[in-house]
Amino acid sequence: MWAIEHHRRRCCSACRKPVFALLLIGLNSAWAQPAPVVTEADLARARQAQPAITERDIERAQQRHRSPTDAELARVPVPSTPNLDALPQPASRAPVNLEALARGFEVQGAAASLATPTGPSLLVFISLSMPEATLARLVDQAARARASLVLRGLVNGSLTETVARMQRLIGTRQVSVQIDPQAFDRYAISKAPSFVLAPNGSSPRNCDTGLCAATDPFVMAAGDVSLDYALRHFQRTTPRLAKQAGVFLQRLGR
Repeated sequence: MWAIEHHRRRCCSACRKPVFALLLIGLNSAWAQPAPVVTEADLARARQAQPAITERDIERAQQRHRSPTDAELARVPVPSTPNLDALPQPASRAPVNLEALARGFEVQGAAASLATPTGPSLLVFISLSMPEATLARLVDQAARARASLVLRGLVNGSLTETVARMQRLIGTRQVSVQIDPQAFDRYAISKAPSFVLAPNGSSPRNCDTGLCAATDPFVMAAGDVSLDYALRHFQRTTPRLAKQAGVFLQRLGR
């Protein structure tokens, strides 16, 4: 057993020397390689491979990308300034008076009479989708108080159907009914019914400029209430309009 182990140690020690010698030989051969040398011939070949830009090339490029002359610029048409007065003007959208239409009057004549209100105005903003009982009550009260009913639009987009529907509601009563979507924007109406009392009257001004806010003072109330309730609310909350609200309450008999 001792002889075998001793033999192994001798063999291993003998094997290390050739391996170490081989490693040294490999390192020496790598260090011994000479660095590449760039010759004049290599430089000459590199110069020949580069394109040569001549004065003729520069001249052709300047001609191809030159600035236009004054004569060429003078031939280019200059756009004229648009005439703002000649631009199409938006069509006037005066409120439609359904009462006038139902009686066969001209719309423009009826709108002209509405454009010069006298005294305070009371507007009742309604929707034909409201309950029939509520509509009937407001129509009756508006007729007695001489208030104006205001609709945002037509029923199913039909003026004939709208007139027929309102005629059934109005019956033989005398009441002013208008289709005026701009009035809804002017007084910031977001729900129906809503009630607006304008002490200086309300004129059907257009909103062509995009500014629809009412410039005259007014008071507004909204909710499913009667017209006399809204008027008494105006008297309590706005004492300076108590007299104007009282005029309409007297007409209602309240």
